[in-house]
Amino acid sequence: MRNWRAKTAAVVAVSALALTACGGGDGNGDNGGDSTTNEGGSSLSGTVTGAGASFPATVFQDWIAAYQGDKSGVTVNYQSVGSGTGVEQFIGQSIDFGSSEEYLSDEALAEAEAARGCPAVQFPVVFGSVAIAFNDASLDGLVLSPEVIAGIYSRDITNYNDPAIAELNPDFDLPDQDILPVHRSDSSGTTFVFSHYLNTEVPAWADAYGEGKEIEWSGDTIGGEGNEGVSQQISQNPGGLGYVNQSYALELGLPTAQVVNADGNPVAPTLEATTAASEEAEIPDTFQFTINGVGGDGYPIAGTNFILAYTCGYDDATADIIKDFWSWTLTEDADALALELGYAPLGADLKERVQAQIDLINSEA
Repeated sequence: MRNWRAKTAAVVAVSALALTACGGGDGNGDNGGDSTTNEGGSSLSGTVTGAGASFPATVFQDWIAAYQGDKSGVTVNYQSVGSGTGVEQFIGQSIDFGSSEEYLSDEALAEAEAARGCPAVQFPVVFGSVAIAFNDASLDGLVLSPEVIAGIYSRDITNYNDPAIAELNPDFDLPDQDILPVHRSDSSGTTFVFSHYLNTEVPAWADAYGEGKEIEWSGDTIGGEGNEGVSQQISQNPGGLGYVNQSYALELGLPTAQVVNADGNPVAPTLEATTAASEEAEIPDTFQFTINGVGGDGYPIAGTNFILAYTCGYDDATADIIKDFWSWTLTEDADALALELGYAPLGADLKERVQAQIDLINSEA
């Protein structure tokens, strides 16, 4: 477990920065900053604002706090508003960069280009897992298959002592307790990762629900806004079960399930299992990819966080900060912070490819 005092200091520091973000960005990067050298020796100065996924919010908080440590003239604001809202604000030009677990499709990229007058770039920055978390500590390590998870959310399985769960867990003394599924109530990249997994693994789910940032849930479920809201609903409701980013489960000490992967192996959402899953991803030049069919030692509900930026339209000071910050997140110092929270950093070869995309930001200015 991380040092709580250090974590609190990081959160307070970033929360204070977020207060300055209420006005948002103007999409053109006009932050009134200059490029004079600040106390930390950096020539960067100004403010940039991003918004989107709550999936990486905990590591973004730590990254921002560490990055700004020797850059007194630089402020990076990040608003954890959900991937859907982040993409809308990015295309709507009200923020400087966006964040999402679902990559921008060709259609969305065309919409972004039309809005800005130049192409957008997108690139992965970190991998993470979506854990199935419980209210009841006695259920920690419970084995669930994709079919059982789908059955719980479709309300075909409503009690923890259901035969389908008992068959997977012969050594568990399962409680006679109604299951209360918790889901995201906002447009969410975490929901995309979760529903994409079920969509690829369970044909009945694909027919009834499909995949996306928003799902038409069955009745007798409850919603929470952001990973924070889902975690709270799980904790406060007897029988609660929900999907959250693994780092939230770790921070809050929530019990989690082992999930059966494509090779039939039950795997817990550990850092090692997330890393194993990320290594199975086939990543094209467009960076339009998902993580599917994870086997071996990999945890199967794994996803990627993508950053969205533009090739034009920023002033020099804003572009320099965006490029410098996201380049810094590829360093060993940033990796160490991600690992501490259970996220899997990018491999060396992928980092080189991502850096090439970062270099394209404002290249058509």
